[in-house]
Amino acid sequence: MGTEYRIALAGNPNTGKSTLFNALTGLRQHTGNWAGKTVSLAQGTVQFKDKTFQLIDLPGTYSLFSNSKDEEVARNYIVFEKPDVTLVVLDATSLERNLNLALQVLEMTKNVVIAINLIDVAEEQGIQINERLLTNRLGVPVIKISARNKKGFPMLLDTLDRIVTGAIECNPVRMAYSEEIEEQIKKIEPKVREIVGNQLSSRWVSLRLLDGDETLLNEINQRLSGRQVEYEYSTHIC
Repeated sequence: MGTEYRIALAGNPNTGKSTLFNALTGLRQHTGNWAGKTVSLAQGTVQFKDKTFQLIDLPGTYSLFSNSKDEEVARNYIVFEKPDVTLVVLDATSLERNLNLALQVLEMTKNVVIAINLIDVAEEQGIQINERLLTNRLGVPVIKISARNKKGFPMLLDTLDRIVTGAIECNPVRMAYSEEIEEQIKKIEPKVREIVGNQLSSRWVSLRLLDGDETLLNEINQRLSGRQVEYEYSTHIC
């Protein structure tokens, strides 16, 4: 029967994320809504070797900062549902803008693959992308693809396979902030780690608390179920 793994697809709108999803899953997909949300949910499967990859097409978002229901759904799935791999789809013709979302994902979770889509369009515009340099700098695999032409699919699927089997270990780059922010992180991260343990990235949660992300705080309280959690957090952010 093989083994099933969950792969979350994240990306800005108009990056070809859904085109990639459709090309990989074909007719092996279904749609609905996220529980309690009006946000659409698309899931599908793709077979590779002896494995089944269950693809979850997250809502297209420009960030994961809880500014909309789409952003909350995408963020919560990556952080709390813990997919085996998060596949971030970028537009090769707007790489600098798209990397903002990729860097946010890298702070949230470890197993990440970055797929640079529309590479054929970029090459027509004279844009050259060094995926090996990006891989070295970001600490996760970077694959160039063309979803509409199914270019790069074998390497993409093989990379997903090697991550879930442990043949590839991802080591996402750690973003450095201003000295003032880093000092604040040092102050609150130990207490955050006591509360969330290994369930969440304590550094990422600390950053979001410093940013005043109340929706995340509420979500953590619900997920971890405890008044003590709420008390401890409120103590440290006041």
